[in-house]
Parts: sequence; structure tokens; C-alpha cells
Amino acid sequence: MQSPDKVAPGSAVDVSPARSAILDKLRRQIVVEHPPLPEVISGEWIRYEDPVMQFTQAVEAVGASCVSVQHPSEIAKHLEGHEIWRNATKVFSQVPEVPGNVDLAAIDAPHALDDLDFVVYRGQFGVAENGAVWVSDQDLRHRVVFFITQFLVLVVSRDQIVHHMHEAYARLQLPRPGFGLFLAGPSKTADIEQSLVVGAHGCKQLQVFIV
Repeated sequence: MQSPDKVAPGSAVDVSPARSAILDKLRRQIVVEHPPLPEVISGEWIRYEDPVMQFTQAVEAVGASCVSVQHPSEIAKHLEGHEIWRNATKVFSQVPEVPGNVDLAAIDAPHALDDLDFVVYRGQFGVAENGAVWVSDQDLRHRVVFFITQFLVLVVSRDQIVHHMHEAYARLQLPRPGFGLFLAGPSKTADIEQSLVVGAHGCKQLQVFIV
């Protein structure tokens, strides 16, 4: 006889009453409306004499690279100096001045992007306090590109760098963007023997350009 806790997928065996009761409660807890955002507390928060310099230092402190340019057209020239970029075969670019060859509008299943080499995307703003960049899926068909690409390039306007997270949080608006995140540095983990590994999951390298 098959053990109750080892039921084969698709089996007709009924789940336990306790489990059914739990699942029924979860199904009834569907949130129809967006919950209100918590209030942003005002106060004497940290401010930097040079937020752009602080942002640059914070980006590099979390394992990414940061370069200042005068115009977006300089980004492509800078990337051409890297062999990894020159050898890339699949590039999605949302920045017009940087060439790309992947059209997200023509891709139905996000799984088809599993071999994406580079993503070049414009962040809405950066945070000097911790080097984070706010990105959203507004006008983006597949938000998985932020996590599935090997190398990520984010572009931030110089005048769109705020001092701290309180200021950053106050800029967020719902319901649009419906999805967004603060992204700081490449993926990393230190779960195994407390040894830091960069690029363990998600993008291997993050390059930030300040325009």
C-alpha cells in the first residue's frame, strides 16, 4: 500500500481534511484591492554633500561597477571595450543609443530568454545611501530579464539620484508600476561556509552608468 505522504502526482487519493481546510482558508484570503502603502516618516535623514559620488561608491561597494558619462551614446563605446560584450550573441536593450538584437514583443514565453547574454535598461532613479536602482516592468513585456540575463547594465540619470531610502520610497506610486524592485549589485550568496560567491544566481555582473 502506498504511504499517504508519498502520493503519486495525479493520484485520486484525497488530501487530508486538515490540509483541505488550510487550503480553503488560503483561497478565501484573496486581496482584491492594493493595500495602502505605509506612511513615509519625515525626519532628519542623512543627506550627502555629493549624492552622485556617494551613489558611485555605494554601487562599487556592493560588487558592481559604476561609470559616469555625458551622453547615452558613450555607453555603447564603453561597452565595446569589454570582450564579454563583443562576444555576446543575444542582447536586449531598452536604451535607444545602445544596439540590441532581441525583440521582447516577438517572444511569448519568458523561458525562451534563458540564453540572454546582456540586458541594458534605464532605471527610474538611484539611491545614494546604498547604491540601489529602482526598476519596474512599465513598458516591459517580460520582467524576468532582470534576473535571467548573464550581465545587466542599468542607466540612471544624474539628476534622478536621491539621498536615502525614505526619499526613494516616497517616490513610488501605485498601481503603476505594478511590479518594481530596488536592485543593488550582482547576485551573490554566502550560505555555504560563509564564503561570498558573486554571480551564484541572477546576473553575474552589474554595470551602472550615470548619465
